[in-house]
Amino acid sequence: MRALCWMGAGELAVRQLPDPELRNAHDAIVRVRRSAACAADLALLAGRGPAVGEVLGHEFVGEVVEVGPEVRRHRAGDRVVVCSSVSCGSCWYCRRELHSCCDNGSTDPAAGEAAWGHPVAGCFGQPRSQGGFAGSHAEYVRVPYADVGAFAVPEPVSDDRALFASDAAPAGWMGADLGGVRPGDVVAVWGAGAVGQVAARAARLLGAERVVVVDRHPDRLRAAERHAGAETLDYRRVDVAAELRERSGGRGPDVCVDAVGTPAATRSLGDRLTGAAPRPVAVREAVHACRKGGSVVVLGAHPGVVDTFPLGAVTAKGLTIRGARQHGPRYIPMLLDRMARDELRTEYLATHHLPLDRAPEAYT
Repeated sequence: MRALCWMGAGELAVRQLPDPELRNAHDAIVRVRRSAACAADLALLAGRGPAVGEVLGHEFVGEVVEVGPEVRRHRAGDRVVVCSSVSCGSCWYCRRELHSCCDNGSTDPAAGEAAWGHPVAGCFGQPRSQGGFAGSHAEYVRVPYADVGAFAVPEPVSDDRALFASDAAPAGWMGADLGGVRPGDVVAVWGAGAVGQVAARAARLLGAERVVVVDRHPDRLRAAERHAGAETLDYRRVDVAAELRERSGGRGPDVCVDAVGTPAATRSLGDRLTGAAPRPVAVREAVHACRKGGSVVVLGAHPGVVDTFPLGAVTAKGLTIRGARQHGPRYIPMLLDRMARDELRTEYLATHHLPLDRAPEAYT
C-alpha cells in the first residue's frame, strides 16, 4: 500500500509499504476514505519522536475490509469512523469512560509511565516510541479493539462530516462537557481551529447565552461566527480580558476552554537556546480571565512541563481546572447522531482536498 511517511525533520514522502494484517482477534483492517491533516502533526514533522518510515495521520473515516474472529459490531463493507486514540474498552478507566487513560491501548506503556507517571492510551499516527500506532495517511490501517474504537457512520452523514468525529469533534465537545457548560453561561474559547470551532458550537447547543472565540486568523474567526454562532475577538487588536469582563457582567466567563493545543506553549529563541520550559500563554490568559469559582478546561497536546503557570490565581479564585485528551467512545455515537440530524456540521473544517500522492503538500 501507499502511505505518507516521516523521512527526517521537515521531510515527508509517500512510500510503498506492506499492507497491514490482523494481529489480534479484536482487530479490523480499514480502507481509508478520508484522513485529516492536523496541527498536532507539526511537532512530529519537526522530528519530535518518529522514526524514519513511520506513518502520520490520526483522524480518519473508511470502509471495513477484514475483521478478526472476535469482532462483533462490524463486518466487511461497513463505513466507519475510527477514534484517533486506541482504548481496550474493558480496563478500570475505560469502564468509567476515561478512554484516553486506557491501561491497555499503548504499544509501549513504559513510555507513557516515564513521561506522565502512568501509561495512557496510544494514538494513530504517533511514534511507536510514544506508544502509538501506524497512522491514517495510508490506503489501509489496522484498527485494534475495533468494537471499541470504530463506529458505523449513519447513511445521511457524508465522509467529510463524519471525518471530524474521529478526533476534533469529540475533543471540542469534551471541552464544553468537562467545563460543565449550563444554560445562561458565558463561555470563552481560545483557538478557532477545528477543536475550538466544535467547542464553541457545543457550548451553544448546551445552552450557553454567549460564546466568545479568541484567535488572530480572520478566516477562522469568520467561520466561528457563521458556523458556531459565536462572538469573536482578535487578540492582536483588543484587550481580551477587558472584553470578556465587559461581555459577562464584569465577572469574567463562567467556563474558559483552551483549544489552542501545542502552539499555546510558545517559546522565544532565548528559551529554545537555554532549554527553558515553554510558557502556556493561552492557559495563563484563561486562568486570569475566568470568573471566580469558574472552570478552565485545557485540551490538546501540551508539553510535559510549562513555566509561569499562575497557580496562585487558581487557588485564590477557587477555579476548577480540567484537562484531557479526548475520550472518543464516550462522545462519538452522540456526535454522529447530531451530525445525522444536522445539528452539528463539520464538513466546512475540511478546507482542502488532496489525493494521497500529494499528501506532503498538506503540511507546507
